[in-house]
Amino acid sequence: MRFAWAVVGYNVLVILWGALVRATGSGAGCGNHWPLCNGQVIPLAPRIDTVIEFTHRMMVSGATFAILGLLAWTFYATVKGSAARVMAVVSTILLFNEAFLGALLVKLGYVTGNQSVGRVVLLSIHLSNTLILLAALTVTAVVLGTGQMWSSLRNGRNSIIVLFGILATLIVGVSGSLAALGDTLFPSTSLSAAMAQDFATGSPWLLRVRWVHPASAVLAGAFVIWLVAKAWTTRRIPALWVVGLLAFQFGLGLLDMLLLAPVWMQIIHLLGADLYWVAIVMMATGWVWPASPARQAI
Repeated sequence: MRFAWAVVGYNVLVILWGALVRATGSGAGCGNHWPLCNGQVIPLAPRIDTVIEFTHRMMVSGATFAILGLLAWTFYATVKGSAARVMAVVSTILLFNEAFLGALLVKLGYVTGNQSVGRVVLLSIHLSNTLILLAALTVTAVVLGTGQMWSSLRNGRNSIIVLFGILATLIVGVSGSLAALGDTLFPSTSLSAAMAQDFATGSPWLLRVRWVHPASAVLAGAFVIWLVAKAWTTRRIPALWVVGLLAFQFGLGLLDMLLLAPVWMQIIHLLGADLYWVAIVMMATGWVWPASPARQAI
C-alpha cells in the first residue's frame, strides 16, 4: 500500500513539472519530435527549455514504470474480483492515454505561444485525463488498504451525488489550468489591467473566459461543502482534510490573482489543487466503497 501512495505522490510531482513546462514556455524544448528530443535520444548541448521539457519526459517515463509496477504488484497481492485490480488496470489505460495526448500536443505544435482553439480543446482533454489518472491511482491506493471487492461498490443516489461532486471539481481543475495558460500567454502589468482584460471586447477569448475558473470554484466549493456535511458522521477525518484544503485553495487562488500569477505561485496553487483533488477522491471512495467493520475498527 505504501508503494501505491508513493506512486500517487510521484505523479503529483510529474503534474507539477508539466505545469512548469507550460508556465515557462518550454513545451517546444524538444521541437515537434516525440519520443525523441530534437531528433536525439538524449539531447546534446541543450537549451534551458530543452532541459525542462526533456526532464518532464523522463519523469513521465519513470511514472510509466511505477504504474506498471503497481499493476503487477496489485495482481500479485490481491485476489480475483478485487477493486484494486480493476482500478490498477484503469490507471494503466489512462497512463497510456496520457502519453498519447501529450505526444499529440507536441506533434501538432500546441505548445508555447500557440493560442488556437484546437490547443485549448486538446489541452482540456489532456488535463482531464491527468486528473482522472491521479484519481484512479488514489482509489487504487485506498482500496488496496481496505481490501474491497469490486462487487461491494455502492450503486444508487449517493454514488450519483458523489460523481457530480467529482465532476464539478474536475471542471474547476481544468478551468484553472486554462486560466493559468491565459496568464502565461497574456501577462498583465497590474491587477486592474488584468481585470480589465477579462471584460474587454478586444481581449483574446482565452482571457474573456478566465472568470469561469473562480465562478466554477465557488459553485463547486459550495457543493463539496454539502457533500462534506453528508459524509461528516462516517468520514470525519477525510472530510476535515477536504474542508481545510478547500479553504487553503481559495487563499492560494486569491494570492495568485493579487501577485499576477508568477510561475512559482502557479506551481504552489497547482500543488494545493492536486492535494485537494486527492483528498476529495479519498473521501468519496470511503463513502461509496465503505471499509468492512473489521477494517474500520483497526
